[in-house]
Amino acid sequence: MAKRLPPLNPLRAFEATARHASLTKAASELNVTHGAVSHQIKALEQSLGVKLFERVGQRVKLTPHGAELLPAVSVAFDGIAAATQRLTRPASSGALSVSCVPALLLLWMTPRLGSFTAQYPDIQLTLIPSNDPRDIRAPHIDVCVHYGDGSWTDCWMRKWSGLELFPVVSPTLINNRPIRNVRDLADHVLLHGDDGREWHTWLAAADALDLERGRRHHLGDARMTTEAAVHGHGVALGDSVTASALLARGMLVAPFSLSVPAVDDFYVVCRNEMRATPIVQVFIDWLFAEKAGDDGRADAPVAGRLVTRRKRPALKVMGGKPS
Repeated sequence: MAKRLPPLNPLRAFEATARHASLTKAASELNVTHGAVSHQIKALEQSLGVKLFERVGQRVKLTPHGAELLPAVSVAFDGIAAATQRLTRPASSGALSVSCVPALLLLWMTPRLGSFTAQYPDIQLTLIPSNDPRDIRAPHIDVCVHYGDGSWTDCWMRKWSGLELFPVVSPTLINNRPIRNVRDLADHVLLHGDDGREWHTWLAAADALDLERGRRHHLGDARMTTEAAVHGHGVALGDSVTASALLARGMLVAPFSLSVPAVDDFYVVCRNEMRATPIVQVFIDWLFAEKAGDDGRADAPVAGRLVTRRKRPALKVMGGKPS
C-alpha cells in the first residue's frame, strides 16, 4: 500500500514560509494571499497533528517538528524541479556531463568528438576521465561509460562492449629488441594497468606464467600503460576497442596472434531518472551507433590487425602489424 502523504499545496506553503521566515513573502512567491498561506499551514499542522511554526514578532520560526520536516520537503521539491528541467531540456541542445574510463575517453571517444559535434552542434560536453562508481549517482554527472562487471545497483545500465586483450609494443622497441616468441617477453618490461590479473590471464593462456616474475611497472590504468608502450617503455596489454586506432596508424604493433577476453566489460550507466532525459538518450544512441560502425569496419582488412584466437596457438611473431 502506498504511504499516505500530506497534500501538495500545504507542503508548498510550508516550504516557502520556512525558507523566507515570513508568511507575507511566501504568499508573494506563491501568488496567493497571506490568509491563504496561513490556512494551508494550519491544514498541514492539523493533518500531521503537530505545530510547525511559532510567531516571533513579525516573523515566524520553525518549531522542532517543523525543523525536522523541512529538509525532506526541500529535497523533494528540488528533485521535482530538477527532473522537470531535465525533461523540458531540448534533446539537441544544452550541457551534458559524461564520466568515462580514461583510456576509452582518450583513445576512443576524443577522436570521435567531431562526429558528435557535427550531429549535435548545440550540445556542450563536459568529459571527465574517471571510472569511479560514485560518479553514477553524482548529481553533476549525467551519464557514465565505465568498465566493470555490471554489478552496480539502483541504476540503468546497458553493456556497450566486451573487449579482447593482447600484448602491444612500439615498432621502435620491437625492432631494437625483437620479440620472436613468447619467451622473448622476458627481455622486456611488462606494463600493468591493474593489479596484475590481466597479464596473468594472458600469460596463462600462453603457457608462460613464469614470466610474471620478470621486470614490470604498475602504472595505474590502461591509458598510462598504452602511452608508456607508445613511448617504448615496455609491453602493455592493449584491447580491441582502445588500441585499434594506434595499431592501424602503426604507433603500436601486436606481436602475437593470441588474445584473451578481458575480465570485465564497458557499460553505459546512469541514474534511473536520467535515462529518459532526451539529451542523455541522444548521447547514448550516438555511443551505440559509433560502436556499431566500428564493428562493421572491423570486418575489413586493416594494417596492423590482430587475428583473434581463443585456443592457444604456437606463439610466433606475426608478419604484419596485427590489431
